[in-house]
Amino acid sequence: MTTTLTPLDQIAPFKNEAVKDFSDPADAAAMRAALTAVRRTFGGHYPLVIDGRKLETEKKIRSLNPANPQEVVGLTSAASKEQANAAIEAAAKAFGSWKHRSLVERAEYLFKAAALLRERRFEYDALLVYEVGKSWVEADGDISEALDFLEFYAREALRYAQPQPVVPIAGERNELVYIPLGVGAVIPPWNFAGAIMIGMTAAAIVSGNTVVLKPSSDSAIIAAWFVDLLHEVGVPPGVVNFIPGSGSEIGDLIVTHPQIRFISFTGSKEVGLRINELAAKPQAGQKWIKRVIAEMGGKDSIVVAADADLDAAVEGVAVSAFGFSGQKCSACSRAIVEASIYDEFLEKLRARVAKITVGDPSDPGVYMGPVVNEGAVESIGRYIEKGRREGRLIAGGGRIDAQGYFIEPTVIADVAPDATIAQEEIFGPVLAVIKAKDYDDALAIANNTEFGLTGSLYTRDEKKIQRAREDFFVGNLYFNRKSTGAMVGAHPFGGFNMSGTDSKAGGRDYLLLFMQGKTISRKL
Repeated sequence: MTTTLTPLDQIAPFKNEAVKDFSDPADAAAMRAALTAVRRTFGGHYPLVIDGRKLETEKKIRSLNPANPQEVVGLTSAASKEQANAAIEAAAKAFGSWKHRSLVERAEYLFKAAALLRERRFEYDALLVYEVGKSWVEADGDISEALDFLEFYAREALRYAQPQPVVPIAGERNELVYIPLGVGAVIPPWNFAGAIMIGMTAAAIVSGNTVVLKPSSDSAIIAAWFVDLLHEVGVPPGVVNFIPGSGSEIGDLIVTHPQIRFISFTGSKEVGLRINELAAKPQAGQKWIKRVIAEMGGKDSIVVAADADLDAAVEGVAVSAFGFSGQKCSACSRAIVEASIYDEFLEKLRARVAKITVGDPSDPGVYMGPVVNEGAVESIGRYIEKGRREGRLIAGGGRIDAQGYFIEPTVIADVAPDATIAQEEIFGPVLAVIKAKDYDDALAIANNTEFGLTGSLYTRDEKKIQRAREDFFVGNLYFNRKSTGAMVGAHPFGGFNMSGTDSKAGGRDYLLLFMQGKTISRKL
């Protein structure tokens, strides 16, 4: 397909997509219509896509509605080892021509994808409500971020298409250009099933790489939709190949395949470390050191200093801990509060959490929906039982008697800094509250985990802010605001230690992870 390129001088500066709050009756009506329309697609079949061809398999992956697991949102074909190999071969073949497309031309595909996704925004919102249990606002925030990634990375590609600065040398003409890596495995999570999946895929292909996309089994339908959208805007066959499947069957094969040049992964620490280990060992026929781009979670703290605006701090902790049922790697799972305000903070927090509505997220009045699946319910339940022994339960603590995967927003106070629920990532609506002797103690506690993703500090004291700038060891640090809600371009996202490779998604460094530099010199 030939594509008409947008002149550079006609491309507006990047601006974040506004998230709908659905107070506009037209937006609310459009969302209700989308929910009805998407419900009509329930039970649909979504094949593999390899080299542009759709392939049905006998083995299927069922995507369930976590608010009502009796409802099958859709079924995707599950890839076998042979089909995973075929997808990698197709991507390798497509790379031969895709790498020669200019950055400008590849950026145009992202602009077109963003335009089409914006037209279908409410349908994608509705699918997220059903497939992963997001509230209306959380779902639209997810798709808004996906739009931001497409728009931002397209502009970043145009920036890299310009001459890169080098020091001039008399008698030579020197250039620094960035070229693609090759075939990549993109392995996104289910919790930001739109934004992270779309962002990882878009960054890879706009940089000139080709992709095998293996989505989470809990959110494979939206990935199928997006692959179809890419083909609809003209992305050539083989550039993105869609191969959902179990990690135990095809995960290791994809990571270790000698034709895979890089792995872009977002998920748990355990899986990320295994990917890193497998990728580090060269295979027969492999000509490169594989690159691993990993974001692996966190155990994020909000520190509340004695001089903080207490009401603002309580609100920030509550929305950071219980937005999307705490299923964000940036979620606040530890509130570290100075002793002099600890009791007052707890009382205000208890009252705030009592106002949180839990239920089917297709209802616009619901703030917190279900967790993603039965396995999550069981895992979170074990942590809550552990927390009852490690601290004092002051809110929640149980599974809500409903047909879906609903857990009460849970707060456990008086937790020791080294307790299990203060150290391990729970990934659910469970908050540990820790009493700190003073501000120094609070910062020491904030840094005492193996993670380093996000953190917040509530204080009015500029000296405390400056101290945190230097000593609060996280990739994304916020003052007097929640720990969630990083915005593309404004808050490049990625963390330290076991939180991953500090990939800074949505930042000016990100596309460099998918390219390699080449210096070209010519004697005059």
